[in-house]
Amino acid sequence: MIILGATPIGNLGDASGRLREALAAAPVIAAEDTRTARQLLRALGIEAQPQLVALHEHNEAAAAEGLVARARDEDVLVLTDAGMPTVSDPGYRLVQAAVAADVPVTCLPGPSAVLTALALSGLPTDRFAFDGFLPRKAGDRDRMLAAVAREERTLVLFEAPHRLAESVEAIGRAMPGRAMAVCRELTKRFEEVRRGTPEELLPWAQAGVKGEIVLVIAGAEPVLADEAAAVEQVLALRAGGMRLKDAAAEVAEATGHARNALYQAALAAGRG
Repeated sequence: MIILGATPIGNLGDASGRLREALAAAPVIAAEDTRTARQLLRALGIEAQPQLVALHEHNEAAAAEGLVARARDEDVLVLTDAGMPTVSDPGYRLVQAAVAADVPVTCLPGPSAVLTALALSGLPTDRFAFDGFLPRKAGDRDRMLAAVAREERTLVLFEAPHRLAESVEAIGRAMPGRAMAVCRELTKRFEEVRRGTPEELLPWAQAGVKGEIVLVIAGAEPVLADEAAAVEQVLALRAGGMRLKDAAAEVAEATGHARNALYQAALAAGRG
């Protein structure tokens, strides 16, 4: 089968027991960087000598078919440099090919920069959206931020340290005053989480920041639907056979308007 192995994002102590067992037993390891994979084996004291095969963004499409064929007969452990394969890292095309070929795929869960940053951010965690790396070009980045500015879920993004100041400034233009957190070097010795608005964080970012960066941005506040439109929704539900009180309750839940206000407005429209 194909085995996706989550590797430490900084602290070696986060390597799971299952990952250690898989590293010791796997005959084949497909790694984003074979040198990094060798370093991980040595650091964890694992003496096994598996065959290491490169699997990175430039060769994944071509290598997937061969690895899937091998996985019919022996386990293929998939590693990226840090964190979970397929999440802004190689592995997706391999999994896609394995699924199409009916080859089993399993996962050894573990460290995730996305979830770690989300948990540390102090922002709502019940609903979130992960959008990978921000675009490198300023115009593309601005368009992407404008597109998600009204997203009500918490946003999680990756960014390179040398582009952090530009990105924080761009977030401030697209989402002025929005609460956010900049998380860097997660699980490492110099782990740091800075919280504030883009305007508050910009001077710190402009001073220069090093390390792996994860941005967490609060979702937009819900925008109330126009009350007249909400009343029309109530009336439409009523025309469809729903009780007026039930229709008002349903639309109130969806729009944020007061249930009683919608009910009274529908009555006043003379269709109650």
